[in-house]
Amino acid sequence: MAKFDVGKMLNAAAQKGTPLIVGFGALFGAGYVAKNAIYTVDAGHMSIKYHRLSGVGAQNYREGVHFLIPWFERPIIFDVRARPHTMTSLTGSRDLQMVNISLRALCKPDPARLPEIYRTLGNDYDEKVLPSIVNEVLKSVVAQYNAAQLIMQRELVSRMIRQRLVQRAADFNILLDDVSITHLNFSPEYEKAVESKQVAQQQAERARYLVLKAQEEKKKTIIHAEGEKQSAAMIGDAIKANPGFIELRKISVAKEIATLLSRSNNKLVLSTDSLLLSLMGPSSTEKWGEAKK
Repeated sequence: MAKFDVGKMLNAAAQKGTPLIVGFGALFGAGYVAKNAIYTVDAGHMSIKYHRLSGVGAQNYREGVHFLIPWFERPIIFDVRARPHTMTSLTGSRDLQMVNISLRALCKPDPARLPEIYRTLGNDYDEKVLPSIVNEVLKSVVAQYNAAQLIMQRELVSRMIRQRLVQRAADFNILLDDVSITHLNFSPEYEKAVESKQVAQQQAERARYLVLKAQEEKKKTIIHAEGEKQSAAMIGDAIKANPGFIELRKISVAKEIATLLSRSNNKLVLSTDSLLLSLMGPSSTEKWGEAKK
């Protein structure tokens, strides 16, 4: 049995394996470069590049496929779409009432200032800036109005908050598309006081209505009494001037009674006395003349 020569075997393997190792190394290097030299920016995003030697670049890259130098460069991608942020602040009004106010804002970074935003704030710029400037603006604006004005002039307050907040956010290269007040609540003590005031006002209005109603009823009674008085005086004057007035009244009343009875389903026979007519007896005129004699 022949002995193995280890040295010869290693030399043979080295001569045959060197091309294979070089080929695998070149293929691996090409794959690494191809994978790390291309990156994609999605819709609604923008990117900048950070270079290990020169730092953050000044050029912005929009959505699409872009190239970079592997290891030396890496992409920094920003979401430039407007995103909602809701913040709540407890502040005091001019009349020292505590107000719990909630604000909703749509913010996005200034696309032309992405390198500066990354250098000073980083990718989480909104979480670092918005809470502080929103509290600052809300406290400064709400302190200029009392509680009643905050309710009645809500649109004016919202517009002033928007103007000041847009100005403060621009100092940090942040754009605000919309700012609106979503909730405005007061302390429970103040709400109870407002409710009690409203109840008192309603009770006062009801009492005022009852007084006016009583006055109108009084006027109505007085006018009715004066009308009855004048009517009685006119009837007395008519009787004095013409005694036949009583006979005319009797005939009018008898017509009314006959009309009502004619509409009834029951058949009735009434005497002249029931109809207030005494046609066979002496008339009221004759009686009045005899009494006068």
